[in-house]
Amino acid sequence: MEKTNHESHARLTTMTSEKKEDRSSSSGSPPAEIEHLNIKASGHPGQHSAASDEALRERREASQKLANPLAGLGPDQLAAMGEAYARQAGLTSDEDMRAFRLGAMIAGDATEYDGIAELTDRERKVLEREMTHKWSNPSMLYWVIIICSLCAAVQGMDETVVNGAQIFYKVAFGIDTDSQRDTWLVGLCNGAPYLCCAFIGCWLTDPMNKIFGRRGTIFVSCLISALACFWQAFTNTWYHMFIARFFLGLGIGPKSATTPMFAAECSPPRLRGALVMQWQMWTAFGIMVGYIADLAFYFVPARGIPLGLNWRLMMGSAMIPAVLVCLLAFICPESPRWYLTKSRHKDAFASVCRLRFEKIQAARDLFYTHTLLEAEREAMSIGAGNRLKELFTIRRNRNAMCASEIVMFMQQFCGVNIIAYFSSQIFIDAGYSEVSALAASLGFGVINWLFAIPAVYTIDTFGRRNLLLTTFPLMALFMFFTGFSFWIPQSSPAHIACVALGTYLFGMVYSPGEGPVPFTYSAEAYPLYIRPIGMSLATATTWFFNFVLAVTWPSMLAAFGPQGAFGWYAGWNIVGFVLVLLFVPETKERTLEELDCVFDVPLRSHAAYGLAQAAYFWRRYVFRWRVPKPALPHEEGFEFREKEIVRQRAGQRYASGMV
Repeated sequence: MEKTNHESHARLTTMTSEKKEDRSSSSGSPPAEIEHLNIKASGHPGQHSAASDEALRERREASQKLANPLAGLGPDQLAAMGEAYARQAGLTSDEDMRAFRLGAMIAGDATEYDGIAELTDRERKVLEREMTHKWSNPSMLYWVIIICSLCAAVQGMDETVVNGAQIFYKVAFGIDTDSQRDTWLVGLCNGAPYLCCAFIGCWLTDPMNKIFGRRGTIFVSCLISALACFWQAFTNTWYHMFIARFFLGLGIGPKSATTPMFAAECSPPRLRGALVMQWQMWTAFGIMVGYIADLAFYFVPARGIPLGLNWRLMMGSAMIPAVLVCLLAFICPESPRWYLTKSRHKDAFASVCRLRFEKIQAARDLFYTHTLLEAEREAMSIGAGNRLKELFTIRRNRNAMCASEIVMFMQQFCGVNIIAYFSSQIFIDAGYSEVSALAASLGFGVINWLFAIPAVYTIDTFGRRNLLLTTFPLMALFMFFTGFSFWIPQSSPAHIACVALGTYLFGMVYSPGEGPVPFTYSAEAYPLYIRPIGMSLATATTWFFNFVLAVTWPSMLAAFGPQGAFGWYAGWNIVGFVLVLLFVPETKERTLEELDCVFDVPLRSHAAYGLAQAAYFWRRYVFRWRVPKPALPHEEGFEFREKEIVRQRAGQRYASGMV
């Protein structure tokens, strides 16, 4: 027992020191890289008007405050702020006042609670355990995880049940020929939800969340998905199918944006990243389940149903997890953050109390969230029109948008969804029987899910940029391999084996790379004050090009053949590699201040660094020369400056190099 306690204390001490370092990075004191910086000038400081410099400094200060709104406050100040907030919220019982007084002190530095004498032994143990056992949480939090996982599964099934159903419904609707009209109509029906997402669904997320809350939005979007799936199962013409699937997009868009947000807002900080990352993993699980449904209903006879029954059951099966979410959505508490935006402080406290073991934890998290929201309101005082303008006019924002749009665009044009949506037809064209094609598609779904699991860990260890630079060449190689396999004579067993092998290998390298990186990268690249607009643009981009891919693939396949069609997307993977190399900087383990510096460097400097990195790799690992690594672009030419000088003058220098 003594040894166990000693080990636990050692782990806690290590984590405490790490946490202190993290705090120092976000508390207003610049991290090491920023303490020694001299922002590289992009012209004479006098270029910009004083008003412009002042405006840019205000935005930078707002971003720093959002990084840690409690920076620089002492325990007495925090305790007074906690009590003041409790009185403002109407939580005036002695127990609640104590919880908020102590919770505010802990919120200032979650690791420095040993000096707080009022804490009970039980409270100390709970605070220690949440640092050493991040998966030890109340059962209600796991209900939130289950519901969010089911939402992701709904998303995956919505995307892939059409894969097997289209084998039958395009025959039933009379659009099964290789004519230009029919191939475009098949693509239009398959891509209809993503067209709706890009132009309507994604932009409904904000108003729906304001009206219904997080749970309500999830309920409504899953209800729409369930009704749309039911509707699809009863269509008898291609245009009815198009309308039903377009309606499905009204559920996909808000659900895909709200569910990760709901998980993040209900989770403790140490668990937040892992839970948000699981959206991709359970979407991949839903994709696999969609393939299972296609295979399960393949042999169902028509039983007198006009135009067949099996494809109707495939399309309708996706409503099952959606109905489950509707039944479970209101079991778990509403997001405390949403309650705070409505000034329902008592409801917010009751909600977070159900998600934490002790009131002091709930008070700590609610107080910190309230303080952060106040800082956000200050930052958001800039009008939406001005924020949209600044997305393009301020170089730091413009560069972040460029990198985000690259990874979002390439998530679609890497070609993964031609396999996800059309793999059954691809395998049939390769010589598989229909049932064998569905079984082969299931194999792709299983691989896509299994290889998404390690991404929860690799994305934070290997890095976003490194994952993309490693996987893009491999995806290009396996796309070429799959396409060229169609030149193998169909009489050879190697023909169908190589086609399946190529798609499976592609899935293996996609799942830990372009699968999880785009949404994670986009969420962290933008400054907080402009992030909602940036994420709306990023989400709309991925859904729009998802539609483009779905609607054009059948015609492209008919025009170019499988060799040319797969070669087209293989070529785009090469383009993606070059774009990432030149214009997508690394964001792993960067603080907000560091990201300001990273994205404020001119794009030509990022491009020069990418070329230097490629040259270094070639010399170091091919020729085995001992050469120094190239300096990061935001470090190149930096001169040493004392910490106090940087603190006083970094804002001005940052502004002068920003546009």
